[in-house]
Amino acid sequence: MIELWRGDLRESLHRGHAVICDAHGLVEAWGQPSRTIFPRSSCKMIQALPLVESGAADAAGLTDRQLALACASHSGSAMHVQAVRDWTRALDLSEDDLRCGTHMPRDPDENRRLTCSDESPCQFHNNCSGKHAGFLTLNRHLGGGPDYIDPDHPVQQAVKDAFEDVTGETSPGYGIDGCSAPNWACSLEGLARAMARFANPGDDTRGRAMRRLTDAMRHHPDMVAGAGRSCTLLMEAMDNKVTVKTGAEGVFVAILPEQGLGVALKITDGATRASEAAITALLIHLGVLDAQHPIAGKLLNSPIVNCRGIVTGRMCTADAFPH
Repeated sequence: MIELWRGDLRESLHRGHAVICDAHGLVEAWGQPSRTIFPRSSCKMIQALPLVESGAADAAGLTDRQLALACASHSGSAMHVQAVRDWTRALDLSEDDLRCGTHMPRDPDENRRLTCSDESPCQFHNNCSGKHAGFLTLNRHLGGGPDYIDPDHPVQQAVKDAFEDVTGETSPGYGIDGCSAPNWACSLEGLARAMARFANPGDDTRGRAMRRLTDAMRHHPDMVAGAGRSCTLLMEAMDNKVTVKTGAEGVFVAILPEQGLGVALKITDGATRASEAAITALLIHLGVLDAQHPIAGKLLNSPIVNCRGIVTGRMCTADAFPH
C-alpha cells in the first residue's frame, strides 16, 4: 500500500488490506477483505451505540461534545481531561470508578506540565477515558456492577450485540484492548460494512443513534483526537462532512454519509504512519479530500526531511493502490 523511497531506492514498504462498502455490500477492495482483525479504537462509535439507543445518553443529558468524546482517542489535553472529569462528577462518580488505567498524555502542553511538576497522570488523561465515561453512563442506566469492563458484564454484552449486528457477523472472539475493555474481532469487510451502516442510517432507534454519533464526531473533531492529530486534521480538511477514526496497530475507518460509503483498512505491520497515508489516499480516491490540501501533503505526499532540512526521501502509495 505505502512505500518510502530514499534516492532511487525503495527503502521500506507497508502492506495491508482495505475495503470500501456501500449499503449493498462490497464496492472495492485491496488485499483480503475476509482478513480477521481487531478494530481497536476505530470502532468506538459502535461501542457507543448502546449508550445512545438505550436512552442512557438522554437520561444523563449528554451533549454532542460528550458523545464525540465517547468515541474519542483523545490527546489528554487540559480540555479533554476537564471534560471527562466534569462528566464523571455529574454522575456522582470519580476517577476511581474508571477502569481504563493511566498513561502520560499525548498533548504536548499537558505532557510538559506533568513532566515539570510532581503531579502524575490520572485516568482522565487516558485517551479512552471518554469511552469509559460513556460505559459508566450506560452502566448507571442498566444498573450493572462496578466492573463494567468484564466481557460478561451487561455493558459489554450490549456492545457485543451492537457490534455483531452492524458488522453482520458473529464475532470469533475478543482481545483485551489497551484500556482493558474487550475488543471484539471481525473481518475487515465486516468493519467496512458497519461503517456503511453508519453512512446509511435508517430512521429506527439504531439508525438515529448512528446518525447522532457520527454527526457529533465530525462536528467536534477536536474532541475525537486533538490538535495536530490525523483524525481531527482530516475531518476539518473535509469541512466536517466525513467522519474518520483511527485505531491502534494500523487500523483506520471512514464514514461518508453523502456518498453512502464505509471504509476500513488495516496495515499488516501495524504502522500508524502507513494507515494515516493509506486512509488519506482512499479519501482522495473517493473524491472527498482535495489531493492539493496541505493535510493530504502532510499525511501522504510530504517529503522526508533530515535534521538539516535536506530532502532525503518521500512517502507515496504503491502502484497497485489508489494514488
